Amino acid sequence: MVSLVETIERDIGPIEVAVFNIGANVRFSITETTSRVYQKVWEMACFSGFLMGRETAKVMLSRGRGTIIFTGATASMRGREGFAAFAGAKHALRALAQSMARELWPKNIHVAHTVIDGSIDTEWIRTNFPQSYAKKDQQGILSPDSIAEAYWQIHMQPRDAWSHEIELRPWMETW
Repeated sequence: MVSLVETIERDIGPIEVAVFNIGANVRFSITETTSRVYQKVWEMACFSGFLMGRETAKVMLSRGRGTIIFTGATASMRGREGFAAFAGAKHALRALAQSMARELWPKNIHVAHTVIDGSIDTEWIRTNFPQSYAKKDQQGILSPDSIAEAYWQIHMQPRDAWSHEIELRPWMETW
């Protein structure tokens, strides 16, 4: 992550917005969740978020501005049967985002956490759930463009009215 941030800053430009968006959503009963699965899900969905957040915060602090957004899930808020590893990792990511916000907001770095509650219109959804995807308007599949717009709005918020956490879900989600 250190070399990635250095490369972006050197070859592309200053990082103004960083979005951490890794899922790692796997389903195993608690008795079938191996320690390796639990650890790997945590590494992907939380530890890598820490690394991204730490490294982008360093360059943003040197400029005195920036936005870091962590993408969570419903699992950030509550666990569900079969998703102990995913919920544990997403809960931890949410706590990381809260801790970073409390430390970095006074230094003009906007840290936010988003809860995405629903399927996102991706190739994986189109391939693995073709019947649901064919009825995406009725199934409530989230558009990546709509999510990107919400993230842009977070970045553009005035400092006197920053959001830390928002939830994005389709109109029909039974939350």
